[in-house]
Amino acid sequence: MTRFERFLASHPEYATTRTLDALRASEFGRLDAQRHVYLDYTGGGLYAASQIREHEALLDGQVFGNPHSASLCSTVTTGLVEQTRHAVLAYFNAPRDQYTAVFTPNATGALKLAGESYPFAEGGRFLLTFDNHNSVNGIREFAGSKGAVVEYAPITVPDLRIDRDRLDTLLALADPQHANLFAFPAQSNFSGVKHPLELIERAQRKGWDVLLDAAAFVATNRLDLTAVQPDFVTISFYKMFGYPTGVGCLIVRNAVLPKLKRPWFAGGTVNFATVQGRRHILAPREAGFEDGTLNYLSIPAVAIGLRHLERIGVETIRTRVECLTAWLLSELLALRHSNGRHIVRIYGPANTVMRGGTITFNLYDPSGHLLDYRRVEELASERRISLRTGCFCNPGAGEAAEGLTESDMLAGVDAGVDMTLPRFLQVIQHRGGKSAGAIRVSLGMVSNFDDVDAFLEFAAGFRDETHLTIGGVTFDIDSCRVIRDGS
Repeated sequence: MTRFERFLASHPEYATTRTLDALRASEFGRLDAQRHVYLDYTGGGLYAASQIREHEALLDGQVFGNPHSASLCSTVTTGLVEQTRHAVLAYFNAPRDQYTAVFTPNATGALKLAGESYPFAEGGRFLLTFDNHNSVNGIREFAGSKGAVVEYAPITVPDLRIDRDRLDTLLALADPQHANLFAFPAQSNFSGVKHPLELIERAQRKGWDVLLDAAAFVATNRLDLTAVQPDFVTISFYKMFGYPTGVGCLIVRNAVLPKLKRPWFAGGTVNFATVQGRRHILAPREAGFEDGTLNYLSIPAVAIGLRHLERIGVETIRTRVECLTAWLLSELLALRHSNGRHIVRIYGPANTVMRGGTITFNLYDPSGHLLDYRRVEELASERRISLRTGCFCNPGAGEAAEGLTESDMLAGVDAGVDMTLPRFLQVIQHRGGKSAGAIRVSLGMVSNFDDVDAFLEFAAGFRDETHLTIGGVTFDIDSCRVIRDGS
C-alpha cells in the first residue's frame, strides 16, 4: 500500500475535496510548474489566476477616481466600494442594521483603530490572552496610557489552550460601570488552536466588550456574526484568498459604535472642519473611521475574492485542511532518530480537535539538542519548500510553549535596545538550552497530499543529524528583514 493509499484509508473524507485538485491545476498551476511546496498559508493565502484576470478587466474597463467627490468617475468608484462593503457584511452574515464594516490598510490597522478609539479609562480593564498577535498586544499601550488595568489570561501547556478557570476569575473583575475590553484570537497564528467562540457571550454577560481577532480563522472556517456577536472583529483579506494585499477590515457592532472616540480627524473622516474655530464634526458610521483616501482600486478585488471563496466552499477547504493536518501531525510525531529519540516536538495539540491547519514545532538532534530553526528554513528553501520560522509575532504563546519565564524575557530586554530575536536566542540558550522561536508550517485552500508528503520527506532527512552536520545559518533576521552574509 502506498503512502497516499494509507492516507486515504485513514481519512476517506479527503476524497470529497477533489474539486480542489482541479482548482489547483486550473488556477494555481504556478505551484506545480515551479515545483513549489507552499506551507505558509497562515502568513498569506494564495490568489487564483482568475481573481487577477477579473480585477484587471474591471480596472481596464472603467475610469475610477478618488471617491471623495461627486464627479462621474468618483461616483462609480464609490458605488464599487459600497458594493464591496455590503459583500463583506453578507459573507459574515452580519446585518447592516447590527454591524458596520470599516475598511483599513490591514488587520493590524483594524486593531490599532479599535485600540486608539476605545474609551479606556481608570476603573476600566483590558484583558488579553497570552496567545495573541503582537498587533493585539500593542493595544495595551493605549489602555495603560489612559489608566486602565491591563492583565493577561494564561494558557495551559502543552496544549496551549486558554486556562478557563483563570480566565473566569479575571472576567469576574470587570466593573460594568466602566469600559472593559477582552481580546482573543478565534484561531492562534502560533499553534493553530481554535479558542471557543462561546467565550464571547460569556465575557459580554460579565460586562466586557469583546474584540475577536479572526485573521487566522476565516481562511478555513465560516464566521457567522448572527450566531456569535463579538463587538469588534478584525479581518485580513489576503490571508483569506491571497489578493489584494493592503486592505483589511474592522467590523463593529452598531450597539458599541457610539463608544468609540477618535483621537484625531483626517481627510475623509469629517463632515465639517474649521481652522479658525478649531472644531470639527466627525462623519457618521464607517466614514468617521476611514482615514484619508481608501485603497479604492484594490477594494473591489475583495468582492472578487469573496465570490471566489464562496464558489469553492469554505467547508470543503476546512475538510481538506483537517485531513492533511491530522496526517502531518501523526507522521511528524512518528519520526525517530536511530536511538529512539523523537526528532520533532509539537507545540500545541497533537490532534485536530479544536485546532486548525497551523503546526508549530522544533527539530532536535539524537542527543536532544535543538537544531537551529533558521538553518532548517534555509535548507527547506533549497528544497523549494516555503515555511515560516521565528516567533510569528506571537511572543506570549511562544513563551508559554518553551517555558520561558519573566526573568528570561527581562534578561533579553535588559541586554539593550539592539536586542533581536536571533540575539535573544543566544541569550536564552545560555540560560538553560531553551528556544526562542520555532518552525511553522500551515495548510490552506489548495494544499494537497504531495505538499505534505514532500515536507515529511524533508523532515525525515534530519534523522541522526546534528548541529554540526547540518551546518550553520548564513543569514540573520533583524526587524523582519532578512540580512544575508555579504549583502
